[in-house]
Amino acid sequence: MHLSVIGTGIVGVCTAAWLQREGHRVTFVDPREPGEACSFGNAGSLSPSACLPVGMPGLWKQVPRWLRDPLGPLTVRWGYLPRAWPWLAQFLRHSSRGEVERIAGALRALLAPIFDCYAPLLQRAGAEHLVRRTGCLYVYSSRQAAARWAWGMNLRRSLGVQLRDVGEDELLALEPDLKGRFRFGLLAPENGSTPDPSALVKALHAQCLRDGAAQVREGVAGFEGAGGGAPAHRGGEVRRLRLHGGGVLDVDGVVVAAGAWSAPLARALGAHVPLQTQRGYHVTVHSSNLALRHTVMAVEDNLMVNPMAMGLRLAGSVEFAGLAAPPRYERADVLLTKGRQLFPHLDASRTSRWMGHRPCLPDSLPVIGRAPGAANAWLAFGHGHVGMCAAASTGREVAALVGGRAPQVDLHPFRPERFGLLGRFGAA
Repeated sequence: MHLSVIGTGIVGVCTAAWLQREGHRVTFVDPREPGEACSFGNAGSLSPSACLPVGMPGLWKQVPRWLRDPLGPLTVRWGYLPRAWPWLAQFLRHSSRGEVERIAGALRALLAPIFDCYAPLLQRAGAEHLVRRTGCLYVYSSRQAAARWAWGMNLRRSLGVQLRDVGEDELLALEPDLKGRFRFGLLAPENGSTPDPSALVKALHAQCLRDGAAQVREGVAGFEGAGGGAPAHRGGEVRRLRLHGGGVLDVDGVVVAAGAWSAPLARALGAHVPLQTQRGYHVTVHSSNLALRHTVMAVEDNLMVNPMAMGLRLAGSVEFAGLAAPPRYERADVLLTKGRQLFPHLDASRTSRWMGHRPCLPDSLPVIGRAPGAANAWLAFGHGHVGMCAAASTGREVAALVGGRAPQVDLHPFRPERFGLLGRFGAA
């Protein structure tokens, strides 16, 4: 079966690799270089513990204050607010305790097999060195401060996440560079990270090409059925892709994994989903003199710190402004300011800044499943903050769906139709 995978980020590349393992022929379609969009600039975390949604109980109390601060942890550019508000309203609706428990359970099922699902792909590509299993430290200024986040951490534990209390002495023994700011931590020993997320995507993509995949560097303008025109609704099939350059690509099926650019493609296949881009920023400190051994999440500052091959990466902000607006790099500068406050001895003489588009849905769950409007089209996008974490398991499950087998993860919470009529509102 010849399948087009639209998208060469981590989700698209992992999906293609799993499809090849099933014996399918793959053609990538993407005008961008592999691993150069959102997959380039993420924090590099590979965390089975990352099962909590972005919207947590009580968050609604903080949103008005955040929206008034253009450099706060969550902001909307005022000109974009009318477009973002329907999405934000749905987001807040999914932040109740009951919804958070449901969402966390679904995410945990998808994230738990991270390393089992990556393992055969990494081995095939000779890329095992691009994934490490060093654990993650959630750190706090005191044990009392940690109590503010106890409900979420206990929810993680109830879902099988290993979390171990770490007192001040052990914390400093594990990470001497945390001295002076943190007095308590939680160690998630199962977690890992990649020292170079872009290199990981490129390595897996290159192996797909060696295994026979083709690459078309164009965007997709639309889909055609067997008789030309759009595929018939519900039960019809995609037989060719119309490309922006005017050409066509004949296919037996298609997987849409185009990240933040997926919504129009999904809509053409009968799926209306409220996909937004949460514009994420990072700072990489190339001159870092720190010797961190773990990924560190400074919970009170909403700052993730990951030692990478190119330096120390600081990430942790959300901005709504659409796909076209220019970056506001002052948001990245705030991350660096936080980093200097947490690590006063940090050498930040050489840094670089980045902004990318996280594809996000208001319930913090990706879309994984068959497109409603075509029997041979599947959707795999909207992974938000857990794209690197969930990519390999998503690829495995999509390959099962394509092969007509029952997936190993319950995909009902991720179904494209779950938003109903609300899916038509709040899309970027």
